[in-house]
Amino acid sequence: MSRGTHDPLHRHVPDNQQRLADGQRITWVSVGVNLVLTVMQMVVGFLAHSQSLMADAMHTFADIISDGFVLYANRKGAEAADDAHPYGHGRYETAASLVLGLLLVGTGVGILVSAAGRLANLQHLPPVGVAAMWAALLTLAAKEGLFRYMLATAERVRSPMLVANAWHARADALSSLVVAAGIGGSLLGFNFADGVAAIVVGAMIVRAGLRFAWDAMSELIDTGLSAEEVTAIRQTVTATPGVLGLHEMRTRHMAHQVLVDAHVQVDPHISVSEGHWIAETARKSVLEKHPEVLDVLVHIDAENDVLGNASLKLPARSMLLRHLRSLLQCEPPNFEQTTLHYLGPRAEADVFFPTAFLEAHQLTVTVLRQRLADVLPNDVLFSEVRVHQA
Repeated sequence: MSRGTHDPLHRHVPDNQQRLADGQRITWVSVGVNLVLTVMQMVVGFLAHSQSLMADAMHTFADIISDGFVLYANRKGAEAADDAHPYGHGRYETAASLVLGLLLVGTGVGILVSAAGRLANLQHLPPVGVAAMWAALLTLAAKEGLFRYMLATAERVRSPMLVANAWHARADALSSLVVAAGIGGSLLGFNFADGVAAIVVGAMIVRAGLRFAWDAMSELIDTGLSAEEVTAIRQTVTATPGVLGLHEMRTRHMAHQVLVDAHVQVDPHISVSEGHWIAETARKSVLEKHPEVLDVLVHIDAENDVLGNASLKLPARSMLLRHLRSLLQCEPPNFEQTTLHYLGPRAEADVFFPTAFLEAHQLTVTVLRQRLADVLPNDVLFSEVRVHQA
């Protein structure tokens, strides 16, 4: 069975249903493993008097709650775009990552407060049992294995939420390593070691939570791509035939994909259809060479409007044609087909005169051009009018 779908540009992209199935599978595996570990750590930690092991149990229990968020967000994020969500539902994953981060921060702070209180009363703490060490080592092995399994799947389907959840499992494995070291120290006679390990675990959880929350918040506020990624996309667009310049390019993340919009400058005298061809060619190139890009909106500009857009002060076509008619002192039969170019503070025009019309009115192109040459230098609406004989 195919692991994804191919879009019209033949880019291999994991489809939403495949991402949903993979995400649901690895998350349910995580739930099962964490449920078993939570019960084991809590029971052994209580019986063996290990503060750090019980702290790790709370961390593992938080994983189960976060897995619930992942399951919901993964299902919602896989839904197709609709009228209310034209770009799809990928931001559900981002929101879930933010909740995951905040949940980790809260769990870590709770562990820090509890561990600090126990360290303040070391003389009243019972010795840690050796069973706590075996439980910590078993937890370490299980969570490291879970991390490797989850990360491989998350990277294949390109889901930042699943990647975050996988690294959450790696943070769990590292915290279990710290727990094992703290328990080992306590068994060797250093009573404070177990409490210190609990504080280290709490600090690690807070740090991981802040990182995930910050990354999710950055996406929710439409933070752009890195400078290197933006440069690569710019190079692809500017290499498109017909593109004279690129300005106002903007990027933003949408879960596991990227949205791009750019203003492309082209020759101001080309046709609308040619400008459209250039825009579509630039879009196609970006989608082909940058598979992480979901869509590209290319806006065609006749001039660099970053420097100003004086042409907006010019009147509409009907008024310009009326004024041009007065300048020419005549009107050819196809006058409405005159091509206008809105460039800067004054427009340009290309007017076509049929030979039969010129002969019937005893006119020549030279005469018309001379009329315009006499009035254009002081005209407020036109800077140049090109007369053609058709």
